[in-house]
Amino acid sequence: MKRKQKTILFMAAIVFLLIPAVAISASSGQVVVYTALDQIFSEPILKRFEKESGIAVKAVYDIEATKTTGLVNRLIAEKKNPQCDVFWNNEIIRSIILKRKGVLTPYHSPSAEDIPGQFKDKEGYWTGFAARARVLVVNTSALTAKEQPSSILQLTNPEWKGKVAIANPLFGTTATHVAALFSLWGQEKAKGYFMELKANRIKIVDGNSVVKDQVGSGEIVAGFTDTDDVNTGVLAGLPIKAIYPDKDGLGTLLIPNTVGLVANCPHPAKARKLMDYLLSRDVEKDLAYCPSAQMPVREQVETPANFVSVDQVKTMPVDFEKMADEMEVSVKFVQQLFIR
Repeated sequence: MKRKQKTILFMAAIVFLLIPAVAISASSGQVVVYTALDQIFSEPILKRFEKESGIAVKAVYDIEATKTTGLVNRLIAEKKNPQCDVFWNNEIIRSIILKRKGVLTPYHSPSAEDIPGQFKDKEGYWTGFAARARVLVVNTSALTAKEQPSSILQLTNPEWKGKVAIANPLFGTTATHVAALFSLWGQEKAKGYFMELKANRIKIVDGNSVVKDQVGSGEIVAGFTDTDDVNTGVLAGLPIKAIYPDKDGLGTLLIPNTVGLVANCPHPAKARKLMDYLLSRDVEKDLAYCPSAQMPVREQVETPANFVSVDQVKTMPVDFEKMADEMEVSVKFVQQLFIR
């Protein structure tokens, strides 16, 4: 497993070289978007934008194992000669990192006026929408309601030894979750928690969807994942459910999609039109109704019946900028702990 995880980490460092090159020109009638949201969810929205706007979209998607990290590395590598116009991220911390590295440029979209301030960069470098929650997924056939965990802290207890999984903590929303705990708890307590998880033989797998699949198959009985993965599993008939953890304490981490305008991009006017579309209420509605069931971050956006909305969740009180401050330290720590 350790050799496999090292291979995945190496892939993340070079994945921008493996993604097919995007052929663009200054006179091109298209807009280029790199998107970390799963293609099955993002592609239909981009196709509708093409149809409604008449602007062709060239989309470059991530891969499951390395998630956002590969696209971020590519954007950094292309900084002096941008090939992308819009970065549609399925999380937030690496959007902040791209801002700090000068890869993004400000844009205050009129579509985002009613998005709460907590989900927007004050300077306009990124804007958040359509959130997912970091939840616990459990096998409902293997665990009774009383046996199901209500807190992430419980998973360090002996009864969960060898029965829990988490996606590779160097990538995607799992890395974001780790950074959130480092920023909220402080480094000493956060390191202690992950050391206890390792001592309890937590299983490291290649992605959040793998966590969901293994819980659904009964290979393990619980795991850390995102609400979109749980919802797709439920729709597929897996015996699983999402638990929004720590309702009486720490709370549940909400992770919005973010969108940012690439600095010196080839097609800035078309890029702004795409961003306006992605930040519309209609797109938040679409993402709520699609199998990923993502939560609108603003009020009074139509959602399906029995939908869990942002205001129904006890949210983890995090500072996204502080999380970004902790990312380098937290990633280095979990790499040394789980993967070296």
